[in-house]
Amino acid sequence: MEEFRPLTIAIVAGEISGDILGAGLLKALRQQHPDARFVGIGGELMIEQGLDSWFPMEELSVMGLVEVLGRLPRLLKIKRELVERITELKPDVFVGVDAPDFNLRVEKTLKDAGIPTVHYVSPSVWAWRPKRIFKIDAATDQVLALLPFEKAFYDQHQVSCEFVGHTLADEIPLVSEPGPAREALGLPAQGKVLAMLPGSRGGEMSRIGPVFLQAAAELQRRLPDLTIAVPLANAARREQLETLLAEMEQAPELTLVDGRSREVMTASDAILLASGTATLEAMLVKRPMVVAYKVSTLTYHIAKAMMSVDRVALPNLLSGEDLVPELLQYDCTVEKLVAEVEQKLTLDPTPLVSRFTELHQQIRRDASARAAEAVMAVVEANKQRRLHDNPVMESDDGEGGDGDGGD
Repeated sequence: MEEFRPLTIAIVAGEISGDILGAGLLKALRQQHPDARFVGIGGELMIEQGLDSWFPMEELSVMGLVEVLGRLPRLLKIKRELVERITELKPDVFVGVDAPDFNLRVEKTLKDAGIPTVHYVSPSVWAWRPKRIFKIDAATDQVLALLPFEKAFYDQHQVSCEFVGHTLADEIPLVSEPGPAREALGLPAQGKVLAMLPGSRGGEMSRIGPVFLQAAAELQRRLPDLTIAVPLANAARREQLETLLAEMEQAPELTLVDGRSREVMTASDAILLASGTATLEAMLVKRPMVVAYKVSTLTYHIAKAMMSVDRVALPNLLSGEDLVPELLQYDCTVEKLVAEVEQKLTLDPTPLVSRFTELHQQIRRDASARAAEAVMAVVEANKQRRLHDNPVMESDDGEGGDGDGGD
């Protein structure tokens, strides 16, 4: 008779966004399996949900080629020890939350060892380097996608994928009124407010910040009553922006806010922002937006050659149409930014808000609960395979095991 043990899940998140998703998943799993055991790597939020984190999550939070190379020996050591411990433990399933460069390698090794694997958050294979999908297929039993067009791409390649929805869509209400946000931020109750988000990374701020600030100055010249609020991700970004402002002959008058980016977007009439996840958040608070981005010339041409999509802003990718303007690289000029933002501040937003609401409802699916269901489906499928391959594993009293993955 197989020895009973509680549901055991190994899970790894490598950065704050993954910790948020992982914590939601663990909470949903624990609601169905109160005695479940969670081990692996995660941050404070996952630890609060009962994760036994074997290594600090910050050790995996490395960005940039040079930084990764410098940390490579330590990362390889963590991977080796992690795989050894998980292989010895034989959990019911391994879940890699985003961090594909690390997690897909772990997943491939574990899958080859007979441990079921799930990858939560699809890499952007639909946008560039699409052949990576075959590497993902070899490493995982199931991919959990946040967006519906991602699942459609996997379906085209006959790779198992479940669309679970996006936790931001669950968290943000369908209607976000600007009044309370303006009051909380000390912004004028009347008049136009522009939210400006020039990026959360230093490189983004250095490339996009100057043109955004010049556009802001011109917009205030044309619209003297315009309030421009800028949420800043951290003290480093605030210092960087203040340096850029000090270097301008005629700097715009800005309201700088530490963090609180969603609140600033909610308080606004329109948003000027760098391309990225923030465009999804802007769509979910239902504000017209202008999306811009600049990289180095070499990076732009390399990336353009590798891209397999014509759009980059998530509202446009979700809708399959050009709902919001994208001013990328050579189109990211003061003149074009000013023209597009001025239009967004004056046009009736009702049709766009209606379309954004439809998209919001499309991805609002109680993502954490759906992700938990999908993970448990993988556990159950593996249990059935094991029972089929080893009928003797069934208990003597005729009752099946609990899908625990134990020996």
